Amino acid sequence: MIELWKRLSGILRLRRGSRWRYFELEESLQTALVQRADQEQRPEQELQAEILAAGLARLQTTDWLKGCWEHLSQREQEVTALIRFGYTNRQIAGRMHVSKNTVKTYVSHLLAKFGMHSKAELREALFDWDFSEWEPHNKP
Repeated sequence: MIELWKRLSGILRLRRGSRWRYFELEESLQTALVQRADQEQRPEQELQAEILAAGLARLQTTDWLKGCWEHLSQREQEVTALIRFGYTNRQIAGRMHVSKNTVKTYVSHLLAKFGMHSKAELREALFDWDFSEWEPHNKP
């Protein structure tokens, strides 16, 4: 949680109040918030709280996914990266020189470890991740 607070502190200029922490948004963020609140016909504070909660939830999810990633074996990380690049099980098997059934087993274990139900869901969760070191030069 401290890590989340540090990240937010970098985005927001924090000011201490009596018992609460208040923050001031940078001018461009404040302008965007006002415009969005007007567009949605909602109070700024309500929208601000919702955005902050969504941002915190996203940071927590990212931290959780990174924790899952760090506990994978090298081979599991490779399979995860290839899934992220959109490889089929057959293509992963060819690239890794293993059977298609072995890949199915890897995929099943990875989905369980990440708490996902499909390769598409895993690809979506890892969409913003940098897998450039794993990037295949050509598909088998």
